[in-house]
Amino acid sequence: MESRSSNRSPLYLLERSDVGVVHLDRELTVVAMNSFARRALPVEDKQPFEKMVLSFHPERSVAKVKFLLDQSECPVSNPPPMTMIINIPERVLLIKVTKLSDLRGDTAGYTLIFYDITELVSSEEPAEPRAQAQPPASLAKRQLQKIPTISQNRIVLVDAHTVSHIRAEGHYTWVSTAQGANFSNLNITDLGDRLDGASFLRVHRSYLANLDFAEQILRDNGKVSLKLRGESTPLPVARNHVPRLLERLGITDTDPVRS
Repeated sequence: MESRSSNRSPLYLLERSDVGVVHLDRELTVVAMNSFARRALPVEDKQPFEKMVLSFHPERSVAKVKFLLDQSECPVSNPPPMTMIINIPERVLLIKVTKLSDLRGDTAGYTLIFYDITELVSSEEPAEPRAQAQPPASLAKRQLQKIPTISQNRIVLVDAHTVSHIRAEGHYTWVSTAQGANFSNLNITDLGDRLDGASFLRVHRSYLANLDFAEQILRDNGKVSLKLRGESTPLPVARNHVPRLLERLGITDTDPVRS
């Protein structure tokens, strides 16, 4: 039992994880990459060499990569590390960027480093399939059991079952637990796709709720909101999400709902 537990420890899994390295010049052009980066990223399709790194990433990830690169120019000695999920459904990659300086201290280029932390944050089972068109089983997204977040320059892995709700803020999110809210640069769609569909439900374009925390449904002038355990402010529920929420909670429209 001890050996199994140690084999799942963060340090053990991080030591075992593959490391990808991509080298960029000062104009953000891809100059070189190691063998794992070649295997993990769609090199053959995109042919990234001698192109700007932003053109190499999926459109929805471009803003995140740009933010990572901007952060590397931060004047403090230890800018906070950032995380993101690259658009590889079966894997979860932790990305870090560092700036390289020449003898005079001028920017000479950048190195983008990523770790495959799939085993550390996810389970073997993919997330619950959605009702819409579904990807082949081989492309099913791995389900997250821990959410990578940022707190005081540290990467904090938050147990998914302790999360009451997630709020979107642009391309990023705030992950709320009883201890407070942590910043994550995973977007709400990525998280919705990768969290347990039996517990988490998108109730609004800006909110993902853990229904294990649901306490009350409130109605006021035709607007519906969801009260969660431990949260003082109810979450708004978009009109088109109300039927799905009521169904998941086993409530019919004729059931009494607090107003």
